[in-house]
Amino acid sequence: MKTSQIGIDLIKYFEGLHDGDLTTIGLQPKMCPAGIWSQGYGSAMLDKNGKFIKGIENKKLAYSLITIRTEAQAETALAADLTRFERIVVNNIVKNTPLNQNEFDSLVSYTYNTGGSDTLFKLINTNAKSEDIKEWFTTKYISANGIVLPGLVARRKAECKLYFLE
Repeated sequence: MKTSQIGIDLIKYFEGLHDGDLTTIGLQPKMCPAGIWSQGYGSAMLDKNGKFIKGIENKKLAYSLITIRTEAQAETALAADLTRFERIVVNNIVKNTPLNQNEFDSLVSYTYNTGGSDTLFKLINTNAKSEDIKEWFTTKYISANGIVLPGLVARRKAECKLYFLE
């Protein structure tokens, strides 16, 4: 499966087009509340060892590794990132657990933001009650550094709503 425009729009809405310095022409990286530097539509930035670039002390490093300067480049990077996260969803949902497009889009958005959750995938694969899946969506991965973030609460609710949309 591929993420539909609805799923792409959901990701773009919650990620936003990162522009860390509005006084400078072009797009710059932005640090998320969890301290990870990202660019474009939330594309996480990695150092030369493949580790997330984290913390304000690494702003100079993040800025030195910019690869996304325009909206067109951000679109291209998002498409490439989606392929990776779609694969994670497909690889974690067993073959006998078919997903409809809304469920798939919801899980790709969730995985794009969180990296995925073995527990959520297990709930889906074992045909858990809808209430249990809804509770997981709306109560997990809603904080950064121990602080519940309204943006993450809203995102999880939107992903849950999309998942259960018929």
